Amino acid sequence: MQAVINIIQTLSVVAIPSLILSIVIYGAVKKVKIYEVFVEGAKEGFNVGVRIIPYLVAMLVAIGIFRASGAMDFLALIISPITNLIGMPAEALPMAIMRPLSGSGALGVMSETINTHGADSLIGRMVSVMMGSGETTFYVLAVYFGSVSVYRTRHAVPAGIIADMVGLLMSVWLVNLIFG
Repeated sequence: MQAVINIIQTLSVVAIPSLILSIVIYGAVKKVKIYEVFVEGAKEGFNVGVRIIPYLVAMLVAIGIFRASGAMDFLALIISPITNLIGMPAEALPMAIMRPLSGSGALGVMSETINTHGADSLIGRMVSVMMGSGETTFYVLAVYFGSVSVYRTRHAVPAGIIADMVGLLMSVWLVNLIFG
């Protein structure tokens, strides 16, 4: 077991430098002006970042209004009879609602929940697993799809919601199975 750990530690130390070195060597072999191409890519990345900002601001404002108005608490109250059936405590509902909307909002909910209930509590563990097993589906749709002018999302919304539901249900089931 110690040999495997040593191999993994060695690989983790050399992985990034090896990747960078292999890109430089590959570019040199292909006779690509590496620095100029890198600078051009950095400029393009900056422009993408600037295009994303309006969508990001709109999404964060909407989430802030949703939380500050008490709509999230009201929604959690309405949904709580259903979540009690699957073993999810009502205190974990804000995380289940916030995770598909915003990563930073979900991080705030997780921090607040852990501060209130403790990291080793069932609720603390459940929201931590929810944080790691979900995706910011609506954030991705609003910000990234909006930045590239994709308005017809086709199957992205249902697929994202189904994936979020599976992640949520598996989080609740596993945490209850292991720690419940």
